[in-house]
Amino acid sequence: MSRRVVIGLGEDGRSCVQFDGEVPQLGPVAQLVWRTASVPADNSGQHDAAVPYSMDFLHDGGTNFIITHFPPGRDELAFMHATDTIDYLVVIAGEITLVLEEGETRCGPGTLIVDRGVNHG
Repeated sequence: MSRRVVIGLGEDGRSCVQFDGEVPQLGPVAQLVWRTASVPADNSGQHDAAVPYSMDFLHDGGTNFIITHFPPGRDELAFMHATDTIDYLVVIAGEITLVLEEGETRCGPGTLIVDRGVNHG
């Protein structure tokens, strides 16, 4: 499990830690660490923006910080898809095969991927 530290403004207007603990497990695969409904973000308020993940979040103009766990040994075909977002991905542990229309790339711990809305799996 990953630790989540969210900082913001307290009721007195001073910077403080608002949430410190494990990332909420609100769905079976994707964990939403944080999200904003728009860009630029509205950073007011003190509510927890980690809510159950929805694919609709990929198309609403907001931002999403998501952790996705893939079980080891998945051999089925990759789910090919594209979104109208730019996604920044980090392989933290293990190894994945990034499947594209023009080949595959193996990615291990520390690999940083910039997905510019292209078809991938």
